[in-house]
Amino acid sequence: MQGSSFYLIAVLIAALILWRRTRSMYRPIPGNGLRLLLPAAYLAVACIPVSTGPNVDAAAWEFVVAFLVGAVLSIPLIWTTKYERRDDGMIYAAKNKSFIFSFLAIFLVRFILRDYFKFVGPETEAALFVVVAVGYAVPWRIASYMKFRKLLAERLAAP
Repeated sequence: MQGSSFYLIAVLIAALILWRRTRSMYRPIPGNGLRLLLPAAYLAVACIPVSTGPNVDAAAWEFVVAFLVGAVLSIPLIWTTKYERRDDGMIYAAKNKSFIFSFLAIFLVRFILRDYFKFVGPETEAALFVVVAVGYAVPWRIASYMKFRKLLAERLAAP
């Protein structure tokens, strides 16, 4: 039961992320875009207690590799995240089905890798996969913020 509840929670989190992302395609992004960085900041802060737990048995290089794997997984998200200025002058997340497919593919890759690394123990496995999540959330959100700020600067410079 515990394994199935984990998968249920993971699917619910993925569904929530996709729902928020598709909803943002219909609402303008307010302010200067700092809200785009908040999920990465929350995830990075939440990563600290999980990765420094007393039963986590991983070397520093394993955390570096986990972060780098996450950074590689962020590349499709960065490519498929786009913003557009619409007729009302506001900036929206561009409608993009390839983002949804990229996100689901990354979600699937994480599940496949998670099943492969069961031998390291549950606490170490959780710590490494939280670091993988930080590894793709942080670069993706920073790149998204930079894309948004570029479009915002163009909007402010336009007469």
